[in-house]
Amino acid sequence: MRRHRLAPAHRSDDVVGAARAVVALHSTDPASVFLSTWARTDGFEPAQLERALYEERTLVRMLCMRRTLFVVPRDLVPVVDAAAAQAVAARERRTLEKLVAANGVDDDPGAWIDAASAAALRALSARGEASTRELSGDHPLLGRRLRLGAGTRWETEVGAASRILLLLAAQGAIVRDRPRGSWVAGHYTWVPAERLGRLEPVEPAPARAELLRMWLAAFGPATETDIRWWTGWSARDARAALASVPHAEVRLDGVPGYVLADDLGPEPDPAPAAALLPSLDPTTMGWKQRDWYLGPHAGAVFDRNGNAGPTVWWEGRVVGGWVQRPGGEIAHRLLEGVGAQAEEAIAAEAERLAAWLGDVRVAPRFRTPLERELAGQP
Repeated sequence: MRRHRLAPAHRSDDVVGAARAVVALHSTDPASVFLSTWARTDGFEPAQLERALYEERTLVRMLCMRRTLFVVPRDLVPVVDAAAAQAVAARERRTLEKLVAANGVDDDPGAWIDAASAAALRALSARGEASTRELSGDHPLLGRRLRLGAGTRWETEVGAASRILLLLAAQGAIVRDRPRGSWVAGHYTWVPAERLGRLEPVEPAPARAELLRMWLAAFGPATETDIRWWTGWSARDARAALASVPHAEVRLDGVPGYVLADDLGPEPDPAPAAALLPSLDPTTMGWKQRDWYLGPHAGAVFDRNGNAGPTVWWEGRVVGGWVQRPGGEIAHRLLEGVGAQAEEAIAAEAERLAAWLGDVRVAPRFRTPLERELAGQP
């Protein structure tokens, strides 16, 4: 509650500090990054995060750890890029080459991707900023349709532009910009990466060590399983990074865990506090092994693919879930007894969130059993 800026006395004064407290904010669900920032920042309004993302560029949305979309402080972009995003980009490139070959687009899939990428960059440079749909009409290569899952019940067609732009973003050549619509919308426009200014590259090995150091400072102690899951690294890369970071081994319910060497002292307890966190919040999604803060509630607040829904927290543990109903009310349900003080604090936090959202309506992209039940949907 203290390190992740969730306790009221420890909330951040600015949006970059809120992101840095958890290394980076999940952004797969467009609304989640705003709700995660609200939970961690005093006096937060959506315009503050929009300025940081699209005007000041102090925060950057990028595809990185576990092929997940995160919002990252700008000064950490080179570290995250070298430690995680470059490997994601390489996998995206191989996947796209196979897709192009399977569609019989060209005898040399790699050359076709290079040509389409160059066309996309030229078109985007000419426009300054553009949506995927706009760019798909700027060149025949980008307007090409590609068939996915041929011969299966999931067979569908996608525009080549969407896959090329995803690859260019993973490679760091372009950046997601302001969406078409409100802050809960997810149809982003694109801008050239030059908008970020010059960023000095970092070598992968020291970048992985630095990313692990920052992550352990926020999420440690943690197991090797947690480290590998959050970063998406192989066992070899995770162990090499750990060997480069001064750390201590501890026992976590009989399992080896790791913590920074200078982080072994007693931890001050924050005052009891409630938090309402959105789907895919970085705290809820911070560890692979979650029983110590999730208890028996995984089946209610996670979907079958491991995506967290909106959760209610008390004193650093998940104790329930919540949903915003069509009228704007925040409905919540506790999954265990927490006492009168906690119930009162949680109800007050639900009222605070409802007042902050006002006329805005949010619904998680990934639906969980409890969230569906509270929303009154099958």
